Amino acid sequence: MLCACSGEQHKFEEVPQSPDSLATRDFSASGLSSRTGDWESKFNENQVEDVESTLKEALSLNYEEARALLGRLEYQRGNFDAALQVLQGIDIGSLTPRMIRAIAERNKPRKPRSKAGTVLPNLMSIHSVSLLLEAILLKAKSLEKLERYEEAGKECRIIVDTIESALPNGMPEGIGEVCKLQEMFHKALELLPNLWIKAGFLDEAVTAYRRALVKPWNLDPRRLACLQKDLATTLLYGGVEVNLPSHLLVNGSTSPMSNIEEAILLLLILSRMMALQTIDWDAEIIDHLTFSLSITGMFESLADCVEQILPGIFSRADRWYFLALCYSAAGNNEAALNLLRKVCGSSESKCIPHFSSYLFGAKLCSQYPNHAHEGIKLSQQVIGLAKHQNEHFLVQGQQILGVCYGAAARTSVVDSERVNFQKESLNFLNAAALTGNANAEVLFSLGLENAIQRNLDAAYQNIMKYSDMTVGSSARGWQLLALIVSAQKRFKDAETIVDFALDDATSVDQLELLRLKAVLQISQKQPKQAIETYRVLLAVIEARKELSLQAKNFGFDQAKIFRDEALTERKLEREAWQDLATIYTDVNSFLDAKACVDKAKSVEFFSPRSWHTTGKLFEAQSLYKEAFVSFSISLSIEPDYVPSIVSTAELLIKLGTQSFPMAKSFLMNALRLEPTNHDAWFNLGMVSKMEGSLQQAADCFQAAYELKFTTPVQKFE
Repeated sequence: MLCACSGEQHKFEEVPQSPDSLATRDFSASGLSSRTGDWESKFNENQVEDVESTLKEALSLNYEEARALLGRLEYQRGNFDAALQVLQGIDIGSLTPRMIRAIAERNKPRKPRSKAGTVLPNLMSIHSVSLLLEAILLKAKSLEKLERYEEAGKECRIIVDTIESALPNGMPEGIGEVCKLQEMFHKALELLPNLWIKAGFLDEAVTAYRRALVKPWNLDPRRLACLQKDLATTLLYGGVEVNLPSHLLVNGSTSPMSNIEEAILLLLILSRMMALQTIDWDAEIIDHLTFSLSITGMFESLADCVEQILPGIFSRADRWYFLALCYSAAGNNEAALNLLRKVCGSSESKCIPHFSSYLFGAKLCSQYPNHAHEGIKLSQQVIGLAKHQNEHFLVQGQQILGVCYGAAARTSVVDSERVNFQKESLNFLNAAALTGNANAEVLFSLGLENAIQRNLDAAYQNIMKYSDMTVGSSARGWQLLALIVSAQKRFKDAETIVDFALDDATSVDQLELLRLKAVLQISQKQPKQAIETYRVLLAVIEARKELSLQAKNFGFDQAKIFRDEALTERKLEREAWQDLATIYTDVNSFLDAKACVDKAKSVEFFSPRSWHTTGKLFEAQSLYKEAFVSFSISLSIEPDYVPSIVSTAELLIKLGTQSFPMAKSFLMNALRLEPTNHDAWFNLGMVSKMEGSLQQAADCFQAAYELKFTTPVQKFE
């Protein structure tokens, strides 16, 4: 029968009353209603065998509709090859213009006086259109089952093109109540991007997602959210940059300029929908949002999203811990510590201890000497908890406790307390090193603490073991090793270590190593070589600035993404100009020195070292009053800046014996802040000698001598 039809309707003696075909009728006896037909409905064998005779009895059925129904049956039975063979006989290309015209005409706004039921002659019924769209969709799904994804994508795209051509402004309300056209279209919108992904055409998949989202297609919130989420994940992890088409670009800065920006906007919309309970909670959305905001450095925005999560999703401790991670990553460690104090405080004392918060709080405290005592308490709690339930964290707890004791020693004003803290620091770090034999971080912390306490041989051995464990890939390991060697006054060996480290260091590490190399050259009385090294350093920093500015002009803000790197570059630029000013001051090139100081102040005006360098420049020119003012400004910016305290004391010593008590007070304060400062010990010896306390002066000179020969070219940090 299908071959005999040849695409034309049968001739009948009596013309049907309606131009609609079989698709407009409800054959309840055979279960073939196109209005209520369901792909998951089951047909028995007798129905399948009699389907062709049933179709013959339908006076207005045509060739394409018959194939559509037969194709549906074959697909439901799992005969995908047979379904594809049947559906390929439908000439969709010739029917598409009629389908577009039928959809467009039936959804035109009618004039108030026009008859609502007026239908143009030879216009395909909307139910016939639905049946043919279903046939195209089944053909695409059959090709998908046969793993012919590219062909399936092309077929599925026909449905989207057809509906979009007929309804350029979106799907009108109420169309889904009349026929299956809207349902077929929605299924095609969901299927098309998945087919392109399976075919490996990610750019086509992104385009398909955008087409589904850019117009009002009457998608329910759940379906809309699924498409938005899938597009966001494709943009984030697809590895293909797909620019927005010109008709979607909006003037100004509101249009996303990259895949990541578009993904973030979509995920923010989804998180807002979850907060308003428009859609159900989906943990994956927060996971994707966390990833995308983290790689772009927008940690404060992530914290805002976490704060909007409804109560009950996370426990209070988990929420505070998550927020602490966000604020710490954003550089606001004080806010992070305040949140962690809430988790570890009395309000949560009846709950199970949140081990991660104790560990994170202790780690943050270990980074700030003023929080060292609080870090000791948290670290002790970490060790106590680790012994009972998290033994694999015992080494980390001991390491942090040792670091906190070391920091407490450096802020202690009592000698006996300082010595006790230093001893405890080495005890816990050595215990951690023995427990965690393969823990490189413990060895680094132990080496650093030994270096600070001037146990240079032990520090050298620790850092050499650390370098072996990291296979020489750690720039900070090489940097600390060079400082230890410089403290042993082996400057040439230290410079060789820096040159070796420069070959494999990353961009920011290279800048820090270049400055260290220049400082080592100064220590070897090689000012010309040092100036050349600083020239290279500043040229590299300037080049990185230009690259960052170009990226920002294209809408890619590297200041957010590489915030820490940008701050480090700014700090190194300022320090380079300050070092150059010191070099020129030492060789009595005062104009060059002033120009370098001015450059340093242009980078950061309120820098205590810049004003200290200015004071040394005035002092070299015997302008003691101006030097005293500069040192005072430096101390007003940072009252505990030891170099300016010592320099002020030196000026007071030059004023005569009446200023000795004040100078001695300054020097004692400097030694309280930095007991290993050999300049402070030397000047204190000078004051004691002039006052006649020769034994005290001898002791001070002895301390200055010993400390000077164990002092690195830069501070151990």
